Amino acid sequence: MASQHIAIPAILKVGKGTLEKIGTYLSEKGLKNVVLYFGDGLIDLFGLTVMRGMESAGVEILEYREINTTKIDELVEIAFAIDNRAQAVIGLGGGKVIDAAKYAAFLRKLPFISVPTSASSDGFSSASASLLVEGKRTSVPARLAYGIIVDTDVIKSAPEKFIYSGIGDMVSKITSLYDWAYEDSLGCTVQNDFSVMIAKKAVNSFVRTPFASIKDDLFLKELIDSLAMSGIANEIAGSSAPTSGSEHLISHALDKLSEHPELHGVQVGVATYLMSRVQDHRWKRVNTVFTETGFWDYVKTLNLKREEYLAAIDMAPSIKPYRHTYLHEGKYRELAKRILTEDEILRDVVR
Repeated sequence: MASQHIAIPAILKVGKGTLEKIGTYLSEKGLKNVVLYFGDGLIDLFGLTVMRGMESAGVEILEYREINTTKIDELVEIAFAIDNRAQAVIGLGGGKVIDAAKYAAFLRKLPFISVPTSASSDGFSSASASLLVEGKRTSVPARLAYGIIVDTDVIKSAPEKFIYSGIGDMVSKITSLYDWAYEDSLGCTVQNDFSVMIAKKAVNSFVRTPFASIKDDLFLKELIDSLAMSGIANEIAGSSAPTSGSEHLISHALDKLSEHPELHGVQVGVATYLMSRVQDHRWKRVNTVFTETGFWDYVKTLNLKREEYLAAIDMAPSIKPYRHTYLHEGKYRELAKRILTEDEILRDVVR
C-alpha cells in the first residue's frame, strides 16, 4: 500500500513575546548555527531583541543582513555564499524577505525558520516563493517552513492594512475550495479529502472568532493559526488548489494590469466577495466578515478601478491555464463582470 509523507513545521509558536525566545526554540531542536535575514529596516527595530535571545540560548549567528530583493539570480548568489556550518536559515520580516530566505534555504537544503512581522497573507507558511524571474513575478517551488514563529505583539504593531490583507487572504479559502470542488465535479482534478478538511476547518474557525477589535490577541492568533493551517492544506494536496482559486487569479492578473497594485490579500479579498456571488456560495458570510472587521471601510479608501478589475477577470484563465475554476468558463466571466458592475457593495468599493 502506498504511503504519503507530509511535512509539517517542527516548531510552531504563536503568541506574545515569542521574538525574544527564537534562540530557545532553535536550541531545543539542536540548531546552534544559523544565518539571519531581516526585512528592510528591521535590524534597527528587532535586531537587538532577537540577537540577545540567540546569545542567551547559545545559538551562534554566523551571518546577519537585511535583504530587499526577490530577484532569483541575486538569491542564488546569496544562498551559495551561506557559511557551510549553517544549520538553518531564518527570515524575519514581510513577504519579500520571507520568500528570499525560504528560497535560499531551499537551494542549500537547510531548514527554514519563518518569522513574519505582519499577517498579510499565508505566504509565511507556504511551500512556494514569489520571486522575480527575468523581471516577472513568478511562483517557484520551495519547501514548507521547518519552523513558524509569530509574535502577536509585533503583528499588532504593524499597520492595520496588513491585517486587512491577511483577512482577505484567509476568507478566500471559501471560494478557492468551491472552485476546487467544481474542478473535481468536472473530472479535471481529484480533491484530497484531508486537505479539504484542514482548509475548511481553518477558514471556518477564523470567520467564527468573536472580537471587539482586529487587534485583539485572540483574533490575531486565530488569523495566524488559520493562515498557517492553509500552508499545511497545500502541502497535503501537493498544490495550492485548496487555498488559491479564481479569486487569486484575479489578483495575479491585477498585479500585471494595475497601474498601482494593492496588497495581495486586499485584492484577493475583493475578488473573493465577487466570486462568492458568482458561485452563489456563502457570500453573505463573506460580506459580514468584511463589514464587521472594517475591511470594506479600508478598501473604500483605495480608489480601486473597475476597468482594471474587468480586465483582470478576462485575463484570469491565462494565469493558470491548467486549472478549471469558474472563471475558466466564458459564461461565468460574463456573470462576474455583470456582478462587478451591478452589485451595490462592489459598486461602492470598486469605482
